[in-house]
Amino acid sequence: MSRTPDARARDNQTRKIQENVTNVEKHFGEMCQLFAAYVRKTARLRDKADLLVREIGSYADTETPNLKMGMKQFADHLAKIQDYRQAEVERLEARVIEPLKIYGAVVKRKREDLKTTQSARDREAKQMAQLERTRQRNPSDRQVISQAESEAHRATMDATRTTKQLEESIDEFEKQKIRDIKKIFGEFLTVEMSFHAKALEVYTLAYQSIQSVDEEEDLEVFRSSLRPPEYQTRLDIVRANSRTSLDMTGSFLSTTGTLQQQRSGIRQTRREEEEEDDEEDEDHSEEDDDDYEENDRDNN
Repeated sequence: MSRTPDARARDNQTRKIQENVTNVEKHFGEMCQLFAAYVRKTARLRDKADLLVREIGSYADTETPNLKMGMKQFADHLAKIQDYRQAEVERLEARVIEPLKIYGAVVKRKREDLKTTQSARDREAKQMAQLERTRQRNPSDRQVISQAESEAHRATMDATRTTKQLEESIDEFEKQKIRDIKKIFGEFLTVEMSFHAKALEVYTLAYQSIQSVDEEEDLEVFRSSLRPPEYQTRLDIVRANSRTSLDMTGSFLSTTGTLQQQRSGIRQTRREEEEEDDEEDEDHSEEDDDDYEENDRDNN
């Protein structure tokens, strides 16, 4: 027996509904798994960042003062971002993954509705086939034919009722699916924007804290650390000794100049005395010559 146009239309409708439900089941399941993987990756990123924060803090303890402070502040800001990331993970799990998981149960109920409708249609088809056989076998038995027609009518009414219920159910399912997709995706974006907005503020502070490190001051501290502690004391002693030597040299030169001046004066005095003695000797010599000549004239 060929199916009636109405039955064929219902079968086509059921097939479309089945394809729709299967499509939702497939893609919602895939999205749920991928969103869950996304959240797991985010959680692992949070864990790696926590390790990075500890390593930066540990390294900062070994550095020069300004760099240490800058790195400590950087690590604190990075740790704060991981607190935001933890909140991001928790919100994504509650607002995105859980609603997607619910669709497993929703799809299951729709499949049950489809199964119920299909059973009613199968009964309708069976009763219609039974009616056709009855008409062929007992074309004159109106009572049997009437009973078969009554059963076929009830089966058709039941199939029509379940079909209408299925239409209403699948219509509500489609409407709720669109709303849920809008809400779930909107929640995902809201959570992500909230995290990134807060993270951007803290990243800015982290950037400023590390860029404000005084390089020159830390370089001076580093250069000082290359010299042993007593180096400066020794250098001061050398400088003091140098100043003492210079002072002594200046004093010696001053004393030597004075002595030379004194000796020059003494030598000048001696020369003057010697010249006076020479003049006296010459005077005495002239007097002796005059006395000798006078005595000589007396003798003659």
